[in-house]
Amino acid sequence: MGQQYFIGVDVGSASVRSAIFDLKGKRLAFSVLPIQQFHSKTDFFEQSSADIWANVCSTVKEVIFQADIDSIHVKSISFDATCSLVAVGSSRLPLSIAENGNPERDIIMWMDHRAGEEATSINLTNDPALRYVGGEVSVEMELPKVLWLKNHFPQRYQAAWRFFDLADFLVWKATGADVASVCTLTCKWNYLAHQAQFSKEFLQRIGLGDLTDKIPSTILKLGEKAGYLTEEAARAFGLHGKVIVASGIIDAHAGGLALVGAKPTGSLAIISGTSNCHMIVSPEPLMVPGVWGPYLGAMLPEYWLNEGGQSAAGALVEWSIRQHEAWPALEAETKVSGRHYYQLLNDAVTQLEQHEKYPTKQLHVLADHHGNRSPRANPRAKGMVSGLMLEQGREALARYYLATLQSIAYGTRHIIDTLITAGHQIDRLVMCGGATKNPLWLREYANATGQEIHLAQEEDAVNLGAAILGAVACGAFANIAQAAQTMVRAGDVIYPDKETYPFHQAKYQVYLQMYQDQQRYIDIMRSANSFKLHKKNKSFG
Repeated sequence: MGQQYFIGVDVGSASVRSAIFDLKGKRLAFSVLPIQQFHSKTDFFEQSSADIWANVCSTVKEVIFQADIDSIHVKSISFDATCSLVAVGSSRLPLSIAENGNPERDIIMWMDHRAGEEATSINLTNDPALRYVGGEVSVEMELPKVLWLKNHFPQRYQAAWRFFDLADFLVWKATGADVASVCTLTCKWNYLAHQAQFSKEFLQRIGLGDLTDKIPSTILKLGEKAGYLTEEAARAFGLHGKVIVASGIIDAHAGGLALVGAKPTGSLAIISGTSNCHMIVSPEPLMVPGVWGPYLGAMLPEYWLNEGGQSAAGALVEWSIRQHEAWPALEAETKVSGRHYYQLLNDAVTQLEQHEKYPTKQLHVLADHHGNRSPRANPRAKGMVSGLMLEQGREALARYYLATLQSIAYGTRHIIDTLITAGHQIDRLVMCGGATKNPLWLREYANATGQEIHLAQEEDAVNLGAAILGAVACGAFANIAQAAQTMVRAGDVIYPDKETYPFHQAKYQVYLQMYQDQQRYIDIMRSANSFKLHKKNKSFG
């Protein structure tokens, strides 16, 4: 078949990562650059499409240079991205979504929670379309965000030419094709893929009856060709105009596609990063309360997808470490030793476990600091810690760090239990992303869930998933299954330590109980507020 190369571009929350692969799935080069985030106030997270596009161009150029290949042999490029909302004005220029009108800020990030009231109003309709998002939309989805913009800045809403999911925006920038992906629209926009349409009644009921005029009308299947690079994009990438661009895909779904594409049935893909996504497909639709979906063809053609998730995973670990009083000393040692602070913390946990078999026996964390995406579907949930002591220093941080890793693993177990109860068969966990680079966290995932953790050889499986779509779009493979069988190679397996099962079973019960306790606290405070209001009203009676 000659030399053929495929580029996969992955736009995450904090960086752009580009990689180039050959027909066997071997990665030839990789490039990463940070991207900006704007955090004007609590629950507001914004980005700039200009900043992201500039870094996409730079990383693509870099991987071609690193690979030292003739760019004429690059056959395709594909984009995956976070499910963030991009607003484009009638002049095809960025449209501000920021409260201060800054035109540079034209993206509402996936983790932005500003549209809580809009999400509630949508869910109160109890529309039948909501059955296909686990019963209710999340504040992290696109319709609440679009409705927020319409409610708060109606003139900007009217001025919008297009609202894109970020992956679809990148496809448009690269090709000029006004298209969207079945993945993005189905998973984040309440498009009913099994009916090949939006529910007009639903959009009308929530106040977005004209939305379909502001999003692309052409919807592409995964692995379908969107077009070719424009002359401008080809020049910016250092490529030629015959490079095919595939339909876009959400970043987690690209990882899931790579992990389970060759063996869909019984495989739960976990894509770990800033947040966690849990992807599982089935031949028939399964309704799972609090878990998104079922979505037809949104990750693998002809399969129904259910998607669980945790809104803060890697982000929570980072936040927890940096909030601790021992962080400055750890950071200083990192600079002196040249070792990553996770390596230093893992060493500290090892030392702690030499004289305490279970250092977190009395220290428990509820990892809902940014709400609970699944399966409780409660964006207002909060994090909790139980068992604090007047302990200081590296040992105290190591204990808290381990408890945080475990808590996130218990959240994953809760999702797994919910999926199984709803009828899913789970024979193995297949994992990619940031947590796979941390052996301690992998150990805790395996022990907390009691499941084997299977890894891919390619550590950047999300990039590989995007590249697989491009390989299919350009005709190098007949379908996604064939491409995955050829381009994805199995890696290590982490086995659970059965001796730890009773300990983790007990801690898991504490994890579940902590949420119930928190709800009780909320009820108590609500009653107190009602009593105070009653007294106030009585005093003026």
